[in-house]
Amino acid sequence: MAILEAKAVRKSYDGREVVAGIDLALRKGECYGLLGPNGAGKTTTLRMLLGLTAPDSGSIELLGHPVPQAAREGRIRVGVVPQMDNLDPDFTVSENLLVYGRYFGMKESEVAARLPKLLEFAALETRGDARIQALSGGMKRRLVLARALVNDPELIFLDEPTTGLDPQARHLMWERLRLLLRQGKTILLTTHFMDEAERLCDRLAIIDHGRMLAEGTPPALIAEHIEPEVVEVYGEGVEAWFAGHAKALSARAEIHGETAFCYLQDAEPLVANLKGFAHLRFLHRRANLEDLFLKLTGRDMRE
Repeated sequence: MAILEAKAVRKSYDGREVVAGIDLALRKGECYGLLGPNGAGKTTTLRMLLGLTAPDSGSIELLGHPVPQAAREGRIRVGVVPQMDNLDPDFTVSENLLVYGRYFGMKESEVAARLPKLLEFAALETRGDARIQALSGGMKRRLVLARALVNDPELIFLDEPTTGLDPQARHLMWERLRLLLRQGKTILLTTHFMDEAERLCDRLAIIDHGRMLAEGTPPALIAEHIEPEVVEVYGEGVEAWFAGHAKALSARAEIHGETAFCYLQDAEPLVANLKGFAHLRFLHRRANLEDLFLKLTGRDMRE
């Protein structure tokens, strides 16, 4: 049985369909990624899954409860990490956790008993009395994650949890999320970081213009849609090299800005060719989730 399931969910605003028949089902204990460019319909989808926005059609079941009809009952067992930190600056670290527990009808003594473990999880054991203004960006983000665990949820919604964090803070956040998965929690993750999705997600869906374009495990999706090897070529004269050599040596090739992207089953002939062009530089690598994302959603900027 799925812990969260949506079937043929649709939503329109002012005659424009922003979610166009999405289906998904989360299995208990997995991390499921929802990826898409800006305006793809991710936020509207999350709001509908949580019962904050009513779908025009389709059905949603959250932890056994129909949504939006019984969304409140489902949300009691859900934790949410929003895209933007919304901690109360008037309270200390511990007070933010204590107050949040009241939203779930928890007694102060219940939350107080959980405080040491929540602070330890957030690596804030010594900062319980600190004001929010005294915390770094990474500390605030970990506190928001700890706050989402106050009610010991079965399912956690994470909306771009590491945006704005430095590499050290991102890796610490990943470590904490993997710990939650080992504890049997289920995670629904949205992110713009493809390496994050590749590291954390057991399965993921790529959506654009409100439609699901692909769903599966990261390795299977990459193997299905992208050639196994990629060579990025850049430098003075790359346009001339691309016109004369790239398409003849590649299964698929495209140029964007000052970089040529060549997708290949075997990169050896192309790499050998490039060694004859001293003015060009290149990067030879394995295909990754970013290649898949860009192939399916395009390289154009979204506002």
